[in-house]
Amino acid sequence: MAGDGGETARAGRGAREEATMPAVHRHEPGWSVAVAVLAAAALAPLVAVVVLAFGPSDGVWSHLVSTVLPRAIAETAWLMAGIGVVTGVVGVGAAWAVTMYRFPGRRVLDWALLLPLAVPTYIAAFAAVELLDFAGPVQSGLRAVLGVTSKRDYWFPEVRTLGGAVFVMGTVLYPYVYLSARATFLMQSAAALDVARTLGAGPWRLFFRVALPLARPAIAVGISLALMESLNDIGAVQYLGVRTLTVSVYDTWLNRNSLAGAAQISVAMLAAMFALVAVERAARRRQRFHAGSRAAVVVPRPLPRGRGLAVAALCALPVVAGFVLPALVLARSALRRLDQASDPALALAGFHSIALAVVAAASTVAAGAAVAYAVRLKPGRWPRFGAAIASIGYAVPGTVLAVGILMPLSSLDAALARTLRDLFGLAAGLMLAGSGAGLVYAYCVRFLAVPIGNVETGLGRLSPHLDMAARTLGRTAAGTLRDVLLPLLRPSIATAGLIVFVETMKELPATVLLRPFNFETLATTVFNAASRERFEDGALAALAIVAVGLVPVIVLARASAGGRNLARRQASAEIRDALQHSPA
Repeated sequence: MAGDGGETARAGRGAREEATMPAVHRHEPGWSVAVAVLAAAALAPLVAVVVLAFGPSDGVWSHLVSTVLPRAIAETAWLMAGIGVVTGVVGVGAAWAVTMYRFPGRRVLDWALLLPLAVPTYIAAFAAVELLDFAGPVQSGLRAVLGVTSKRDYWFPEVRTLGGAVFVMGTVLYPYVYLSARATFLMQSAAALDVARTLGAGPWRLFFRVALPLARPAIAVGISLALMESLNDIGAVQYLGVRTLTVSVYDTWLNRNSLAGAAQISVAMLAAMFALVAVERAARRRQRFHAGSRAAVVVPRPLPRGRGLAVAALCALPVVAGFVLPALVLARSALRRLDQASDPALALAGFHSIALAVVAAASTVAAGAAVAYAVRLKPGRWPRFGAAIASIGYAVPGTVLAVGILMPLSSLDAALARTLRDLFGLAAGLMLAGSGAGLVYAYCVRFLAVPIGNVETGLGRLSPHLDMAARTLGRTAAGTLRDVLLPLLRPSIATAGLIVFVETMKELPATVLLRPFNFETLATTVFNAASRERFEDGALAALAIVAVGLVPVIVLARASAGGRNLARRQASAEIRDALQHSPA
């Protein structure tokens, strides 16, 4: 009886706790199932890559180890090391200059330094070769000035080398570091910098001993993102003659006709990519500094005119190299091919790109919103673990994703074919593998982390009391999301959809490997034209990709300006408050 009374009391307490539990945490199991399904869909290509890698390969692996991998690993390592140095130096240096000093053109350069984000690495590489190759305008002009005709009579750096790839890709990837470093420098307290100056620290010591250590985690995150993009690239490195692991996957699959060999190289790439992710996560966990709510905002200091002009010129160089020159090359080449503007093939490629981007953006945002809302409904270790697994695609190169997607799609095609044959007597071929559906699946897995992060951030700004009120009034979890939360999440959802749309338009590695036969997008049109050494034929398509890529850059610039204006308003309010309460 005593035991029954204890159980009854515990049951009563549990009922009371359930009755008083915030409605937002009354979880409906369907959302957990949705997270599990999406996590499985994101994880399936990686599992398939591992299964293929350890399957029979007919001796391909030994050949790869002896002939392909040593060069591929070495060139990949040197490329990533070089890009890490270039993006770190340029991004951090530019962020420090525009944050700490006033000089001519600073306001323009503040947002213009983001413009290279609009230029995909492969388009930057094609434009660099057009500009700097032997037949390009730079060397042609140099020969005219020197009065020579042969390459042997003068020296000019070769762009189709490892060093050329580091320079070209670094000039368009540095904004990842610039964004993170700029945000960190803006948040640092002016009081800490003023104390260092009072103790005799000069500009260089102030930077290296105070500001840089405080910004180190953010810089590591920015460099990690730039390195992930460089490892994902296939068009730039292949065109510039660098044999990276990504190119080796492409070559082994298509030219050597060995999917197992491509999977084995993909496993090595996954190891490198997850090492970068570990570095990024460690940088976020370590070294956290808090300036306090009343910390003074950094006020830029004016530079003497001569020094200010020099700093302005140095900050303008990456903008010119990463955006202005590629844009001019594209415009020059496009003007020579204006007759292609009415080409049905180009219009069809544009339609394919837009249609895929729209479907991928809508599907990815819907899936990301479901995952983020499921985590809100039941915050805990397992829902967050499922969300992390669903977000894993952002760290997977497109070539690896393409290798891994073939197996689950082929298995699903076989199951569908058997079902249609048994039920309806229909003979069906491949419906998913090698189709637009396969491409959309790849894009969703690759970019699912974007809407999950954006929607989670947006939900974090909304009070749980909104959910509680809606559930009290009889709304289900789905009804609460549809009628209450989604209207308030429109900015976050629109931003996520825009980013996924643009990234899908630019995506090349997975598109090249998974597209159906005779199916072209703007990205593959540019890639095919450059592969035939006829870059001008793809200039209009490249210009369209860059124009679309400018949209999120403008959004980023406006968001950055909004953050700076908020900081200035807070600083002004603190100054007014101090003056009002001063003894004077």
